[in-house]
Amino acid sequence: MSDSVLSRIPVVAALAYSERVRPIPSSFTATLVPEPDNRYFPMAVAVIAGGSKVGYLAPEIARGYHDPIAAAGAAVTCPGRRALPSDHETSGVELLLDFTNLNVAQEP
Repeated sequence: MSDSVLSRIPVVAALAYSERVRPIPSSFTATLVPEPDNRYFPMAVAVIAGGSKVGYLAPEIARGYHDPIAAAGAAVTCPGRRALPSDHETSGVELLLDFTNLNVAQEP
């Protein structure tokens, strides 16, 4: 994976799903699922891996991707990987996504 910002999209709230995050392999495929009925953030985009929700796109990222993902008409997937121990120590991030070749474009 490259070192661009798009190759290091953090999955937030993974601590809330730690029981689901632990068994995920070091590399995986994530499915991005809009949650327009999310009571806390109507632009929420859930991250599904291994058949379970493992976190969300950060709100500042989800704002630009929610509608394009919802309008895609098919599942939107991307590669994911476990964060390095240094990532976890400095930010608490457990999982990173790679949007380099995402099949939807971010809204301006």
